[in-house]
Amino acid sequence: MARVEKFLADQVARAPLSTALSDSTGVLWTFADLDAASDVLAAELQDAGVQANDRVLLLAENCAAAVAALHAAWKLGAVIIPFNARQTEGEVQKILNHATPAAVLMTSAVSGDAARHAERMEAREITGMFGTVHIATPGPSNPDDDLHDVAVLLYTTGTTGDPKGVMLTHSGMRFGGQASAALRSMTHDDVIYGALPMSHVFGLVSVITAACFAGTHVRLEARFSAQKLFEAAHDGVTIIPAVPQMHALVMQYTKEKGLDRLGSPSLRYVSSGGAPLDPAWKRKAEAFYELPLQNGFGMTETTSGASATVNAIGSPDTSVGPVTPGTEAMIDETVPGGGEGQGEVLIRGPHVMKGYYRNPEETAKAVDADGWLHTGDLGKIDSEGRLHILGRSKELIIHGGFNVYPPEVEAALNDHPQVIQSAVIGRMKDGDEEVLAFVQVAEGDIPDAEELRAFVKERLAGYKRPSQIIVGTSLPAAPTGKILKHRLLDAFADQIRD
Repeated sequence: MARVEKFLADQVARAPLSTALSDSTGVLWTFADLDAASDVLAAELQDAGVQANDRVLLLAENCAAAVAALHAAWKLGAVIIPFNARQTEGEVQKILNHATPAAVLMTSAVSGDAARHAERMEAREITGMFGTVHIATPGPSNPDDDLHDVAVLLYTTGTTGDPKGVMLTHSGMRFGGQASAALRSMTHDDVIYGALPMSHVFGLVSVITAACFAGTHVRLEARFSAQKLFEAAHDGVTIIPAVPQMHALVMQYTKEKGLDRLGSPSLRYVSSGGAPLDPAWKRKAEAFYELPLQNGFGMTETTSGASATVNAIGSPDTSVGPVTPGTEAMIDETVPGGGEGQGEVLIRGPHVMKGYYRNPEETAKAVDADGWLHTGDLGKIDSEGRLHILGRSKELIIHGGFNVYPPEVEAALNDHPQVIQSAVIGRMKDGDEEVLAFVQVAEGDIPDAEELRAFVKERLAGYKRPSQIIVGTSLPAAPTGKILKHRLLDAFADQIRD
């Protein structure tokens, strides 16, 4: 079985002095440097007792040392668990209890949060060409043979209950990385912007793994900032993969600078993932970047991308494109909200997860006997074979007996010139679900809620219109920039009418 770390070995053999990555601390590594740094870190892990099929928890924010840690674990045959260092002590403890890692690595020199975890765990400091990190050994080596083909455990951040560890195999990671690189035609001449956290599948596979396969320089950022993205786009970056919220924030930042275009001299490819696109917002983004905005669909359980567009600028296509080569998709119309060609999106292919670690019950619910992953997303496939995502099945709002898809309402709100981004949820009230909308605007540029209500009235049927529109200058978000909808009610409790 070909393993993920072979991508690095191939680059060292092919172009050892080509730039592999740089980060916000000033590190600039070639592929030979990355290989050497991961060798040293692998020796440290081995000295700490890590063996093949052990788990290594990586508490990190994007940096060179974190990428070295991935390869160090793989070189030992261990399974890496990338986890954002900004998670709380309680959230980290859940992972420790469930995964029982033999070692914990913390990128303490880059992340104050990682340093705090290191202090709490009484971790020891180690230094090398990878910089300074901390290592703790919360338990003895305890190899699990069920993980012999697993490269990564990624824990999903569910809204309730304990997180689930998604087992991503070496072959699935390789498939996902190659597919992402091929879609973007990535080469040694490219510089890909790496602000998407590598603790999430988009950043880990579509950026880090894809770049290692293609020999592309990754410019890593520990935390997303609209200003840093703007500056990077004017300093050699050629590829920007992002979620819609990141695009919205850099567009707002540029607007505040008095500019209506990004004006990057080097940028050649921009993509958006994580949410459907509406035509008006897509046109606005393409005018801003002066490039086509490619869209795609994927999730942790599909090792990132399952479909993607390859459109020209100005294309009216707002789908997430046809499935990637080697992937299958079908629609299950029997779910709530299904029928007439639409329903739950099912995906099958070599990149579908092995399952949820130590959770066969949830695995059986997610992946059926024929290998189809039940994604929980509602969608349809058009006559040209393109997949359209309508929204999460769990987020479907049934108001007055009618189906309301939040992305459609969000698209109407986002078309307003003062709205940066929005989020729509349903709430049970008097035996029915009401539609609640939350919009983010800029300080000093706050529209009246009634103005927004009048704006969407022209764009939405009556049953789709929000009963309340709550306006704020920020919305609760994950490190990726994705809006955390399950936190909206608590975050704006004082503004929501009963």
